[in-house]
Parts: sequence; C-alpha cells; structure tokens
Amino acid sequence: MRRVAERKAALRSALSRALTTALALLPLLCVGLGVVGGWSLALVGALIGPAMLVGLSRLPERSTATAPAARAADPRDALCAALRDTLARTGADRARTACLLLHADRLGDSAGQTETQIVNGALEQIGARLSAGLRGGDMVIRLDGPRFGVVLDPGGGPTDLEGLMQIAARLHRAATDPITVGPARLRPTASLGLCSADSLASPAAADILDGAETALMEARAAGGGAMRVFAPAMQARRAARESLVTDAARALEDGEITAWFQPQISTHTGRVTGFEALARWDHPARGTVAPGDFLPALDAAGLCERLGEVMVERALRALASWDATGAEVPGVGVNLGQADLDNPRLAERIAWQIDRFDLDPGRLTIEVLESVVAAAPGDATSRNIAALAGMGCHIDLDDFGTGHASITTLRRLRIDRIKIDRSFVASVDSDRDQQKMVTTILAMCEHLGLDTLAEGVETPDEHAMLAQLGCGHVQGYAIGRPMPFAETAGWLQAHAARLGPGPELRRRSR
Repeated sequence: MRRVAERKAALRSALSRALTTALALLPLLCVGLGVVGGWSLALVGALIGPAMLVGLSRLPERSTATAPAARAADPRDALCAALRDTLARTGADRARTACLLLHADRLGDSAGQTETQIVNGALEQIGARLSAGLRGGDMVIRLDGPRFGVVLDPGGGPTDLEGLMQIAARLHRAATDPITVGPARLRPTASLGLCSADSLASPAAADILDGAETALMEARAAGGGAMRVFAPAMQARRAARESLVTDAARALEDGEITAWFQPQISTHTGRVTGFEALARWDHPARGTVAPGDFLPALDAAGLCERLGEVMVERALRALASWDATGAEVPGVGVNLGQADLDNPRLAERIAWQIDRFDLDPGRLTIEVLESVVAAAPGDATSRNIAALAGMGCHIDLDDFGTGHASITTLRRLRIDRIKIDRSFVASVDSDRDQQKMVTTILAMCEHLGLDTLAEGVETPDEHAMLAQLGCGHVQGYAIGRPMPFAETAGWLQAHAARLGPGPELRRRSR
C-alpha cells in the first residue's frame, strides 16, 4: 500500500511538471492547430486548453507536514490552524471534520547519540507512512516528541464512524509495522485517539483537538497500543485523571507515597532471604489508593524516575535500620522502571546512595520487568543493568514468562534470579499443566545457573508444591502481605518463632 501511494505521489509530481510545461507552450500549440486544422480549431484550443490544464492542476492532493500551517513555530498551533482552515473551507460538511492523534509508545530511549539517530529515523519513517496512507485533502503534522496529528478532510471520502475507524486502523497498522533504521530493527507500538466534530456540542478547532487528546489519553491509559474514539463521558474521566496526577505529584514530595515491604523466604530453610519494597499511597481523604491508579498518574506527571529514587532511598534506609536492631534481613529488592533505566547516570546515583548508608551493594537487588528488557535490547537499559551488576548489586528479572525475553538476553544482562510470574504459580498444587510449566522454567534456570523465586504464592499448598519442584524462594500472601516498615520487626519476630522443626520439604526429581 505504501509503495502504491509513493508511486502515486511521483505521478502527481510528474503531472505537475508536465502541466507547467504545457501552459508555457500553449501559444505555440494553438498556432500549430491553426496551421493544421484551421483557425477555428486554434480558437477552440485557446479557449478550452487553459481550463483543462487548470482543472488538472487542481486535482486533490494530500497535504503533508510541509504545508504552510505545518511550518508554524508550535506544531500544536499548526495542527489547530489546519483544523480551522478545514472547518472554514468545508462549510456544511464541517461537522464531519475529524482529528486523529498518534503517539509512538515505544521506540527505544535516546540516552546516547546512536539511539537518538535511530529514534529520529524511525519517526521520520512513521511520518512518511502516515502521509502515504492519507486521502486527498488530509494533512499530517509532526508534533512534539513521538507524536503525530492528522486532520481528516470530509471531502476526502466517507467520514462516518465506520469510515473513520477504517482510516484509523489503516494508519495504526502503518505506524506499527517493523522499522529498519541502519543496524536496528524496531517493532514500534502506538496509541491512537480520534475525535470527530459531530461528537462535540461546539465543534471549534480547539475543541476537536482537545477531544482527540482526551481519546489518546484513554488509549494510553489502556496500556498502550490501543485506539479510542472520543465520547463525552471521557471528559469526566480525564478531569479525574488530571486531578489524580496533581495529587500524586504532591503526595510523592510530601512523603505520602512511601515504601511497604513484602517478605521473601527460602523454600529450603524457611528463613527470610529478603524483602521487596513496594510503593503504597495512603491518601488522607481518598484512603488507600491502588498502585494501578497512582503509578500511571506519576507516569503522566513525568515522576516515575523520582519515584525510583525515593524507593531506593527508603529500601536502603530500611536495611540500615534492620541492621541497627540486629534483625537478620540479607537484602531488599526495588523495582526500577523504564524512566530509571533510561538515565545514563543511574548506576552513579545508586552507588552514591549505597555509600551514604555504608552498605554492601550485594544487599540491594534491582528488579527489572521482563517486558522492559525484551523491548530494549542493546540500549541504555542494558548498559545500566550491566553497570549495576558490575557494582555488585543483584539483578532479578521480574514477571518472568510475560515479556518474551530470550535466553541470550538472560545471559547478556547478567541476571541473577528469575521471578516466576503469578500466572504460572496459581493452582500449581493441583494443576498438572501449571506444574509442567514451572518445572520447565526451573530446569532452564538450573542449566543457566540462575536462582528462582515464585511470586504471588497465596496458599500453603502452592508453597509446598513449589518447594518440592525445586523453586528456591517464594513471596506472596501465604508468606506475608506487604506491610509498613514499622510492622516488619513484629513480623520478623513472629516468623522466627514459627521456624521450629517441621516436615522436610523434599525436592521432586526431574
């Protein structure tokens, strides 16, 4: 489809050049007609020829980011101006004008020059693909960051909801096809928001653009890679999200968002092998706010990296406090996200915090989601993980089995331990298929020399079966729920009291 569109663009360019030449030679052509067919034919050619050429020159042509409106200083203003122009030009059809926003969710980071060039090259290709996929009269404009705006002209074809969804789906496919930039082959994901003027009470250009932005927010909130069409009910949800974003940013700086700790124990000895630090928010008015609500809010506020800093600091402070009271806690784990791992100074920052508390780097475990590692081979993520491992920190691969990381990636990134996702742990005591899956993961880890931890263990029977299968560590409600730091001392004492002689949990031979 893109090659066909490119050939059409080349044909239009050639036609334009031919029309210019024909207009310049029109007087000579009329004289020729007079000599060959008489001056009556020459007169007809002189009258009809210019009209035909002008008509051909006005064939509909898709607009691109080189249009005058798109050359404005602010790309968003350019998009709004293009919408105003379209609304003014289309008259009675203005209600069928629509705006589409596309955000490339994941292309890689730009921590180094190489990655910057790759990302920019990928965005240029996406822009070209979008332009090639438009209809006559439509316009695409590159916005700030990995985002594009499209004005859909009602004169370009069907613009009812079904027609708009077909256009959106076509552009979404074009933007998410694999991209090759130099040595890199990327598989981008994209979120898309769409708003039609007829869905608004006041179809002004700014309102249409605002509706498209609201729909895009809904698409991104769904986890990325989604498409959403604006509906009035979205406005209330957007207002609530924006209020939560503001509140979450304040809460992070005021210390309302803090670290809770969930214990991890050995399946061989039952002893505590560490805690995982988990972000929790106890709002003075809202009560407990779920991480699934406030983490996206912090992401929208650009504060995920700041949250990572806070969590590392609280985790190390907890370790120092446990040491001061004589509690035996070997280590603590902190989950770092993409914003942290994109920072080229991450290892330096964590090293400074470890020195500040005078702790051994080996007592800090950095947990990295498998989906993050699988999506970012060879970039700053890999360099940061290697630097942290080189310092002596342990590296856990979190949610294993959900992100398609290759065995080569496990070896290259110096992973120490695999955290088996809850989806494989649920009902493992009674489900033979689950047992086979876990056994396969454990066998792979044994051959690769990797330790293992099963997360989301909710029953004693699941705990017992995982121990028999050979999983090294377990974490979950069956062991202990996440708790504030102040409650960890009491839990540690109670757990130590429970560690009397008990039935030996033997490993099942594989």
